[in-house]
Amino acid sequence: MDALERLIRPKSVAIIGASADAGKLTGRPLAFLEKYGYGHEVFPVNPRYQSIGRYPCFPDIRSLPHAPDVAIVLVGSSRVLDAVKDLGAIGTGAAVVLAGGFGESGAEGMARQQRLKSAAGNMRLLGPNTIGLVNVTDGIALSASAALQVNELVPGSIALVSQSGGILGSLLSRADAQGVGFSKLVATGNESDIDVSDLINYLVDDPATKVIALYLEGLRKPAQFRRAALRAAEAGKPIVAFKVGRSESGIQSASSHTGALAGSDVVYDALFRQLGIIRALYFSDLLDIPLALSSGRRLKGRRVAVVTSTGGAASLVADAAGLAGFETPAPDPMTAGRLKALNIPDAVLDRNPIDVTLAGVKSEYFRDVLDSVLESPSYDAVAVILGSSSITEPETVGAPLRDCFARTDKPVVVFASPHAPHAVRHLNLAGIPTFAAPEACAAAFSAMWRIHRKTSPQTGDPAMPVAVGADIRRMLRPGPLNEYESKALFAKFGVPVTREICAATPEEAASAAARFQGNVVIKALSRDVLHKSDVGGVAVNISSSDVAATCTRIAETFSLATNRKAEGFLVQELVTGAIELILGLKHDNQLGPSILLGMGGITAELYKDTVVRLAPLSRKDAEEMIGELKSAPLLSGFRGRPVADVEALIDAMLAFSSMVSSIGTNLLEAEINPLFVLPRGSGVRAADGVAVVAADKAEIGG
Repeated sequence: MDALERLIRPKSVAIIGASADAGKLTGRPLAFLEKYGYGHEVFPVNPRYQSIGRYPCFPDIRSLPHAPDVAIVLVGSSRVLDAVKDLGAIGTGAAVVLAGGFGESGAEGMARQQRLKSAAGNMRLLGPNTIGLVNVTDGIALSASAALQVNELVPGSIALVSQSGGILGSLLSRADAQGVGFSKLVATGNESDIDVSDLINYLVDDPATKVIALYLEGLRKPAQFRRAALRAAEAGKPIVAFKVGRSESGIQSASSHTGALAGSDVVYDALFRQLGIIRALYFSDLLDIPLALSSGRRLKGRRVAVVTSTGGAASLVADAAGLAGFETPAPDPMTAGRLKALNIPDAVLDRNPIDVTLAGVKSEYFRDVLDSVLESPSYDAVAVILGSSSITEPETVGAPLRDCFARTDKPVVVFASPHAPHAVRHLNLAGIPTFAAPEACAAAFSAMWRIHRKTSPQTGDPAMPVAVGADIRRMLRPGPLNEYESKALFAKFGVPVTREICAATPEEAASAAARFQGNVVIKALSRDVLHKSDVGGVAVNISSSDVAATCTRIAETFSLATNRKAEGFLVQELVTGAIELILGLKHDNQLGPSILLGMGGITAELYKDTVVRLAPLSRKDAEEMIGELKSAPLLSGFRGRPVADVEALIDAMLAFSSMVSSIGTNLLEAEINPLFVLPRGSGVRAADGVAVVAADKAEIGG
């Protein structure tokens, strides 16, 4: 039997360090197994007891009648290693280790965690520092969480995987109050072995799970996570993820703008976009969005009808929907006529929100209004508002809601305007997504719309690495490269660069400028100062006759500002009529390299109009990045501008991505700013460049 199957659907459970006191943490797992009807073998292990309840108690692991499918290890951290070693030795399928004091506690704890993993041998480990798991589908609770003291576990089609045991308990208790059901709940803890990726893979094949919800603090195995998430997308199982740390500032790189523009959370956002994962922006979304998606409804358009008996709450929902990009059009003439024919006293039925007023809060009226709206071609979804009068008699609205919901495939969500947890729970248990906040309705519709539009990420074939020859290796001198060296490196991988000539003296620069037609750009060259415009090291639109004097002036200004001498001068063609973008590399400590695209030039950090994707890019990734820029209209002929050469831009992005993948982690930083995008058919040009190479180049191209 597969080890994860043995963990989640065990036929035998050993409880190491079990207690007869159900009020203690060590007594809860056995009590919860009993409470939720576990019907297979249970082996308590504790030398102080002959038996616990109806179960014989064993003095040690070696005394067990056979290897259990799973063992819950409740002993302290000083005894965990021996217990895990003994469990692995007898062939236990998996162990759930609750003890802390391992990887979460620092370097010494991490060393203990590595010894724990070694002690397990071939046995799988959940934890350490986990609260365990609950298989709600089969009534199996392998946990010590006090949240399991609820009256019952509501079965459902949402699986929750949390890297925090406390958050798992919090969500379980909240879900119980709201009537939200789960299929599986797993706290992964320190993930010494079994991690989020393993569980996604398992849940993809779990027939009881329709939606996967994740609470993430970080990813230890990003490559495996990507593969698992793509499997889920291909299987049509949406993933909703809440990632903590959104306010964490990215560490600004010493040399490039990209480090400041692509902080760690931005990179996680990019990963979720690439994998088709829906990001929960608020903690409450981690229940509300999976609840909406578990209904199986998909939004096929953006037109929403709001049906209400209370005007203020309806305005809240309509406003939230509008901010999320949805429309609330008035009923079409046929629908308006059908509604008017209902003759509901004082009702306002020819506009949206559709207000049935207090007189309309009668089952027959409410059913007729809902049927009219749900059958209308004007609307793709319906939001229903429960007012105070509806809450006092929940079945007045609940019965027609259930009837109408069963007769349509359109999404229907409900907002309970008064605080009415009993009504919310009642309708959720009936399968109708019901929320306590108006914003949740908009978040639900947004998720349904996204799932309908994009059921699979389909990222396409990425730009693959190429062999790095001796010529490129010679270019990769350790430390920062100057602009000329950086762009020469980019050009080797197919990124077009500006025509330019290096000159050692002002006189050589003047001679070089004579080879260009028209005016030129003059720059001071330096490996130490890479943003030369900040220190007076750049002059634009210089005639050939003024080049020598300009070089002398630039050298003096540069030296005064930096206390360094320029290495020489770069004479560069003057490019006009182009749109300036920034294209850069950012290394994330957890997720690896990513590519940033944004509005460039000296205002890049001011406007922060940027998008990020993890490397390597596919052509589809590049196209989506360009389309997501707020300044994207500038590339498509905004207000009479020439249409830009977007195809050449995509090619340059893929070439840059290929360079990043080919050189690997030895390329610490790389940035083109600005990247000039010329009118269609004229290509792109890298006008300035930054590259920083690691000291050790042993693995380049490996």
